[in-house]
Amino acid sequence: MTTDVWLPFAPEEIPGLPSAADHGLTYRFWDGGDTFPADPADCAFYVVPYLKGAEIAVRPLAGMARAEVVQTLSAGVDHVQAGMASLHPGVRLCNARSVHEASTAELTLALILASLRGIPRFVEGQRQEEWRSGFYPALADKTVLIVGYGSIGSAIEDRLAPFECARVLRVARSARDTERGPVHPLAELPSLLPEADVVVLSTPLTEATRGLADAEFLGRMRDGALLVNVARGPVVDTKALLAEVESGRLTAALDVTDPEPLPAGHPLWQAPGVLISPHVGGSTSAFLPRAKRLLARQLTRWAAGEPLGNVVHTTT
Repeated sequence: MTTDVWLPFAPEEIPGLPSAADHGLTYRFWDGGDTFPADPADCAFYVVPYLKGAEIAVRPLAGMARAEVVQTLSAGVDHVQAGMASLHPGVRLCNARSVHEASTAELTLALILASLRGIPRFVEGQRQEEWRSGFYPALADKTVLIVGYGSIGSAIEDRLAPFECARVLRVARSARDTERGPVHPLAELPSLLPEADVVVLSTPLTEATRGLADAEFLGRMRDGALLVNVARGPVVDTKALLAEVESGRLTAALDVTDPEPLPAGHPLWQAPGVLISPHVGGSTSAFLPRAKRLLARQLTRWAAGEPLGNVVHTTT
């Protein structure tokens, strides 16, 4: 009987993997193809294919009777959680913390600046050969509220630091103190929303955050505020958001949508004041080297019997 490790990259392309011969491992390449590389029952460490969707991600899980670790290459794990229920107790689910923070934070700042400074309007003007000058909002002196202050939220604040914001407010599931200042609990969010010029969503998708930005949430945002979603599409109530942007009261910059991919003809495409990027927060040149370093680190720890990093759930 073999102890298999399923990888979405060829093992020879991942520097630093533990020796297969020394640890009795067999590395199998599977990136979501129709045919499994081996019997899922022999897989002990499963690395979920990246950006292949929930259906592919969970497809082999039901047969993984010897699974010990399920490792995603995404910051969120909502696309695999349903499949975890089929596994025996004690299987650890790990996310990709350390892989996507820089890229997602970069895009967040790009979306904020593009939206405030009118970049989509300038692009349209260039195509039509129109000189669209005027005064536009600056990020300087604005109050930014980050909802979901984990590693990505912290990376976003790192990149806000040079822009001379008036304040950065932080919200997470529970209160804590940081070197930069307090992190407020989710229960205080309603009172903080009216203070923010820019509200950034960087939360994981959970039952607590699904539909978090609903009509009441959006209604508490101040007139003219910008909503930026780099979390998951279902964190925002699309119908409620459409009502606010179509009225002109709010604007939005969305890297994720609900539904996703956004179908042709959906009203969000043409909604005034909405900038959309196609879920590319983590899809940059920084992804591959950081993902490979994470896998080498996690597999080295696992092969040595050491505690894993990034454990977000253990089956019971």
